[in-house]
Amino acid sequence: MDEIRNQIEYSVLLERIKNVYRKISSAAIRSGRSPFDVTLVAVTKTVPYERIKEGVDLGLRVLGENRVQEAQGKIEACKLQCADYELEWHLVGHLQKNKAKAAVHLFHLIHSLDSISLAQEVNKHARKAGKIQRVLIQVNLSEEETKHGVPRKDLMDTIKAVFGMKNLKLEGLMTMPPYFENPETARPFFRELRECRDQAEKKGYHLPELSMGMTNDYEAAILEGATIVRIGTAIFGERS
Repeated sequence: MDEIRNQIEYSVLLERIKNVYRKISSAAIRSGRSPFDVTLVAVTKTVPYERIKEGVDLGLRVLGENRVQEAQGKIEACKLQCADYELEWHLVGHLQKNKAKAAVHLFHLIHSLDSISLAQEVNKHARKAGKIQRVLIQVNLSEEETKHGVPRKDLMDTIKAVFGMKNLKLEGLMTMPPYFENPETARPFFRELRECRDQAEKKGYHLPELSMGMTNDYEAAILEGATIVRIGTAIFGERS
C-alpha cells in the first residue's frame, strides 16, 4: 500500500510541475518573451526532504527557502543525495542580521535585502567568506506594516549603497503584494516594481531580475515582467 501511495504522490507531483511550467510558458509568450526568460523557484518551506528529492528527480533545479534554520538540513541532505544535479538555493523569506553569516554560506541568491544595515552585514560576511553574494532588494510597495522591504521613497538610496558594496552583486528587485483572490488586482504592484527597476536603469544601475509572483498570482506577475517566480503550494500542495 505504501508503494502504491508513493507512486500516486509522485504522479501528482509530476503533473503539478508540468502544469506550472505550462502556465509559465504561456504567460511568458503572452508577454512577448521566451519561457526561458523566467526562472521557477520551487519554494520548499515545510516540505520534507524526501519530497524535495522527488521534485529534483523530476527536474526542479532552483529551490527556495523562507528560513535559514530550515534550509540548513535540507541543503546538506541535497549535497549528499542529489550530488549529480546542479542545484541553486535561494533565500526568499526575511533575513535577520544574526543569520547573515549562515545565509552567505548557504544561498546562491538572497531575495530579501530590506535595509542598508542588513546589506552591510551580508557584505561583511561575504568578504570574510571570500564570496561575491548575489542579492535582490525587497521593496515594500503596499506599505503594509507586516511586510518587510525598503519603502519606495528610500529605494534609490538603497540601490546606490548596495552597488557600492564590493562583496555584493545586486541583480534586481523583489516584492510581495497583498494577497488578493483575483490575481489581476495584484498587477499594479508588479507593474510598479517594474517601473522602479526601469527608473533605476535609467540612472545607470543594471537590474535584470524582478522576483515577483507566487502560486496565486505568478501568471499576472509574468505578464508584468517577472523574471523569477516563487512557487510552493502549486507544486508541493497545501502546507501542513
